[in-house]
Formats: sequence, C-alpha cells, structure tokens
Amino acid sequence: MANYRWPSKLTPRAKQTNLYGVILVTILCAASYSLGMWKNSRGAISRASLTSLPCTFPNKTSQILTFKARHTSPSETTARVFQIPSCGVEFSEYTPCESVNRSLSFPRERLIYRERHCPSKNEILQCRIPAPYGYSVPFRWPESRDVAWFANVPHTELTVEKKNQNWVRYDKDRFLFPGGGTMFPRGADAYIDEIGRFINLKDGSVRTAIDTGCGVS
Repeated sequence: MANYRWPSKLTPRAKQTNLYGVILVTILCAASYSLGMWKNSRGAISRASLTSLPCTFPNKTSQILTFKARHTSPSETTARVFQIPSCGVEFSEYTPCESVNRSLSFPRERLIYRERHCPSKNEILQCRIPAPYGYSVPFRWPESRDVAWFANVPHTELTVEKKNQNWVRYDKDRFLFPGGGTMFPRGADAYIDEIGRFINLKDGSVRTAIDTGCGVS
C-alpha cells in the first residue's frame, strides 16, 4: 500500500466513458420529466374553463341565521324522577361518620374509637334520613343565633349538665342561648366587675388581666 500511486492523468478511453455516462443520465432525466408533464396535462383544466364553471350547491338552500335557543327542557311527564325511599324513624338522628355503635367497635388505644369513622361503601344507607317528629323550619339569621326549636333537636341533657353555666336553656317549645358560657354566665360586664373586686381596674395601672381556668368547654 505504501508504494501504490494514484494515476496522475485519466486515459482518453476513461474520459470517453465518463462523457457517455453523463449524456445517458441527462437523456433519462429529460425523458422522465417529459413523460410526467404529458400525463399531468391530460387531466388538467384550463383557466378559461375554471372561470366559466358556476359556483352552485345542489339541493342546498340558504338559511337566515338566528340566535334563538334551540334546546328545550323536558316536560314533567318525560323527566326522569328517582324515588328514594325513606329510612325508618330510628334513623332520624343518624350521622354517618359519628355512629356510636360503629365507634365502639374500634380499639380504645389512643382513643381511636373517639375519632370519626365513616361507613364503608357497602354500609352506606340507600334511603332518605327522616326529620324528627314535629320538625319545624329553623329560625332565620340572626334570630337563629339565640333560639332554636326543641322539636328539631329533642334533647335536654345539655340544659341539665350545664345549667349553672348558662349555655342553653329550655323554654316551652324552644331552646334559648343567652350567651356568656362558662366564663360569662351573667354577661361580660358582670364578669369585669367580679375581676375588679380582686385587682384595681379603675386607675389604669393594670392594663391586662389573665384569668386561667381548666379550659373545658
């Protein structure tokens, strides 16, 4: 390989062979181009014929655009109505994730049974929870802040256990919420007067008083 040398000049015979190849390729390209032009010209449409063709659409008439609603609501007779049965009266106070029976089935460790435990998919009730007997439409705000119908929540346990704290009172057919709670059973003014018997709140020497309690609601 080291002693091989490329020829410095092409022989006359090689030059003649290359010339014949170039001519042959040129003839083939020209023939292919001419054949393509001839095939395309057979199905071509002249500019004059294009301008003379009518621009019409058979079996189609022009319509006036309108912006009115085209949908209608189904009639009451055709509307699909689902009839969901009512649950028994024993479910009138049923709260799915706060069921006592379900909570007691959980372990007492770390008070897990006191957490929320919602029913599984196969335990979901397929009925409507009935209202308590004698249920009435609740009071409107802001009146509902201070009063509620007893028939809607027929339980008086809280009025007995928290009677001295004035949270809630039972009066005839309704519950009353006087306000005040544990710290203010007779209102905020009476509470401030009671604190004033222990510390001086008159001359401004005491600006902040902290009353600590057990914090149980």
